[in-house]
Amino acid sequence: MSSHYDSYDYPSYWEGREYEHNCEVEAIRAFLNKIPETRQILEIGAGYGRLTPTYSFRAKKITLSDPSSKLLSLARRQFTGKNFKFLHSTLDNLPQKLKAGSVDLIVCVRVFHHLEDIEGSIEVMCKLLKNKGYLILEFANKGHFKALISEFLKGNITFPIDIAPKDIRSKKSIKRATLPFINYHPEIIKHKLTECDFNILEVRSVSNIRSPMIKKILPLDTLVALEKILQTPFGFINFGPSIFLLAQKRPH
Repeated sequence: MSSHYDSYDYPSYWEGREYEHNCEVEAIRAFLNKIPETRQILEIGAGYGRLTPTYSFRAKKITLSDPSSKLLSLARRQFTGKNFKFLHSTLDNLPQKLKAGSVDLIVCVRVFHHLEDIEGSIEVMCKLLKNKGYLILEFANKGHFKALISEFLKGNITFPIDIAPKDIRSKKSIKRATLPFINYHPEIIKHKLTECDFNILEVRSVSNIRSPMIKKILPLDTLVALEKILQTPFGFINFGPSIFLLAQKRPH
């Protein structure tokens, strides 16, 4: 099984993106504080394990899955303990490799923007989770503040109520059959989660100060400190380019 990320230097992508990385770490840590003890965690789209140290201390069994054999190989080099398991798999194939209702917590970050069947993906995660299991889900926000301003300046006054997903690839990229890069409206994601037996516990807006100019002016520590303050209140208005949700599977 080949993957687009097998031919892409994803670790290099994160060089110079320390602010964005720390923002995501902060969101996950905040959610973990609200989750009881977990025994088994599954990270979907774990890549080379960038976020794994953020939560790995919380469980005895950790499964890292990714469709890229190259990235998964890098993760294997980092995490060598017996409590780690690695699955070379796409999200939709995970039910063939993991027992239904066996996972306490699923972490899925920077994956949904590559998926077109979000309802099917949410159903898979619901199937894998135990009753009252938790999901930390991130998606690219179609209606973030910068996009709103940009669309208003173009005269698109209906943009705030347009909840249809938007693939932001160029026409050339689509013709080359590159991976989808879809921004989703938060209300669509929330609705699909609710339909699939999830209760949404908290919403956080992430990478709220993702401005090249501001990042040059303010030191990283200051940016992250501001981010911690803004994530929760800005989550109410879906301000940032990235939305993190904490959801819990309803018991049957």
